[in-house]
Amino acid sequence: MKIVVEDIKNFKDAVNAVVNLIDEGSFDVGPGGMHLRAMDPSQIALVDLELPKEFFTGFDVDEKLVVSLNLTNFSKILSTARAGEKLSIGVNDDSSKLSLEFKGESKRRISVPLLDLNYSEVKEPKVPFDAFVKLNAGALKGMLGDAGLLSSHVIFEASDLEFIVEARGDSGDVRIETDKNSQIIKEFKVQNTARAMFPFEYLDNMTKSCSSDGLIELALKTDAPIRINYLVGKAKLSYYLAPRVETI
Repeated sequence: MKIVVEDIKNFKDAVNAVVNLIDEGSFDVGPGGMHLRAMDPSQIALVDLELPKEFFTGFDVDEKLVVSLNLTNFSKILSTARAGEKLSIGVNDDSSKLSLEFKGESKRRISVPLLDLNYSEVKEPKVPFDAFVKLNAGALKGMLGDAGLLSSHVIFEASDLEFIVEARGDSGDVRIETDKNSQIIKEFKVQNTARAMFPFEYLDNMTKSCSSDGLIELALKTDAPIRINYLVGKAKLSYYLAPRVETI
């Protein structure tokens, strides 16, 4: 296995999108690319990261293998990348370590132990979503920031005419209404009104790795898990988050 990465920033951002939820994880690596799907320790959130071979400058993988890592440490190592460096990734002869070679003005070699995790395939949830909203990521982050000032939970609602972000707390309430024809909304499809409440901290972590000038797609159904999709370069990220059922 030899994988070459020139776009190290987007690679690090994609890994960080996973680290926001889990510390350790397993990549399925095959001729078509790398894929990770895992639940967070609380079992209320799922992250799905797809790194197609086109994401990489070079991708020489002949057979499938599972690469299990301490992702927090891996992210820290990626953070040491310097401007103009290229990263080559491989596995040593006995498949016990991942080898990383940063090559620029000088050459740095780092090896990290592979983990023996109890790996099992995580199934993707099947949710018959009623509403799909694709909007500017920076705008959504701003809405979440406003909501997070007042409450630990955020309500998303999509109706025929608008997308609503709402929060209620002891220190105040906020309601942000965005018309479906607003310039910050790029796609808007609602079959039935959808409304659900989610933990702010998870929503904040799930949207961190999306560039503010990028797009985020939200898929909603009343009191059902939300799906959050966006791209980091050519990497594809999906999250699922279980709702907190509102009590009136």
